[in-house]
Amino acid sequence: MTTATLPPAASPPPSALPKLAALMNNVDPGQRLLITGVHYRDFVRLAEWRDEMCRWSARLAYDHGKLEIMVVTNPHERFRKIVALLIEVWIEETGGDYLPSGQLTHSREDLDSGFEPDECYYIQNWKKVAGIRQIDFTKDPPPDLCVEAEVSRTLLARLPIYATFKIPEVWRYNGERLIVLVLRPDGSYQESSVSRALPTLPLAELPRFLALAEDLSISFAAISRRFREWIRTLPPMAPKS
Repeated sequence: MTTATLPPAASPPPSALPKLAALMNNVDPGQRLLITGVHYRDFVRLAEWRDEMCRWSARLAYDHGKLEIMVVTNPHERFRKIVALLIEVWIEETGGDYLPSGQLTHSREDLDSGFEPDECYYIQNWKKVAGIRQIDFTKDPPPDLCVEAEVSRTLLARLPIYATFKIPEVWRYNGERLIVLVLRPDGSYQESSVSRALPTLPLAELPRFLALAEDLSISFAAISRRFREWIRTLPPMAPKS
């Protein structure tokens, strides 16, 4: 992993997009770049430019003038997808419902912050956003669950940003350990052995299925089948009230 930090600009130009876009184009996979002195509007413009240019491997996080640009690697994407696979299969097999929002850019000018999770889901609140084409985080609920794949160390503290957006639950997976964090009333996150979004999911059983993603000879379809078969051996769950 390589990192770099640029000093804050003394007087930011009307639009720093050209400079930020050039910097993004020079970030290599696995590298994180922290830039200070960035305006919120340029964070939003950069995200829009990235999408227009199909540079979807780049992830952004922004907090009060600090912008982190990270370009994902193959291991990162594999970790992200295996966690997403288990979440989605569990919900489907247990009769639940969800709406995925993927790497949706979360941004609020009034909070001067923004971030892009590796995956995010509406589970308890899926009906509240069903049919909404453009979610407005100033009035619509945040996702019930966000996923972070951690292959390299972040330069910008992300949990405080998640807390600012009142994300109820964050899963962090680094290829060895899955950590489930739930938001406390005081705005901090606490590690939990029970998922708030998926309370019947036996978290202690997940590591052996997550570990299957380390074997490059096993397809994700095969992992999905194994996980589904295991779920079907569990005692029937009580119907939802």
